[in-house]
Amino acid sequence: MRPGKLAPCPSVQLRTLRAKWAVVGSHYAVTENTHHHGLFLYMNAEVSRLPKSEKRFKRHRGPALLLSLSVAAALFAPARPAQAASLYGIKAVAIAASKKGAPYVYGATGPDEFDCSGLTLYAFRKAGRALPRTADAQYESTLHIPHAQRAPGDLVFFPQGGTMGHVGIYAGHDKIWHAPKPGTRVRLERIWTGTARYSRAN
Repeated sequence: MRPGKLAPCPSVQLRTLRAKWAVVGSHYAVTENTHHHGLFLYMNAEVSRLPKSEKRFKRHRGPALLLSLSVAAALFAPARPAQAASLYGIKAVAIAASKKGAPYVYGATGPDEFDCSGLTLYAFRKAGRALPRTADAQYESTLHIPHAQRAPGDLVFFPQGGTMGHVGIYAGHDKIWHAPKPGTRVRLERIWTGTARYSRAN
């Protein structure tokens, strides 16, 4: 469902994987029924190589461990075709998820308040990739990809007239993390239109 009229964008290092477990919780995990099968296989391989102490931890913190390993898969797995997630993007998903509930404020770029492009700017900067300030500039400076090749961590743009009126970060399963409009907070939401465009910050 469309969340209502979106506010226009303004015209104007993660520590360790263990730290990420607490940050992202169970907001996103790569599973075998997604099209990122390579990440799933790599995740299982990482589990099999864990020392006994880590395996005991897994029994108690299964969802968080699975999520952290999905991030590890994207960071360290060999390069794959265009469907493979961006290294920066995978980390940006976790960072955006950690900002769930932060209020929308026009012109804000974090760390506690955001507008739409401010959230993407902040998440990618923390992930190690500099993006321009506005949604239009972010679209122009990144690699445009078709819908069929989108992957978690890609940028999702929503055209409005001749500009990009809104931007979020693809989280998988047809959902994005975004800062929608004044009066709302950063949230995970299903993509509400078929006209969205996608790009990748490699």
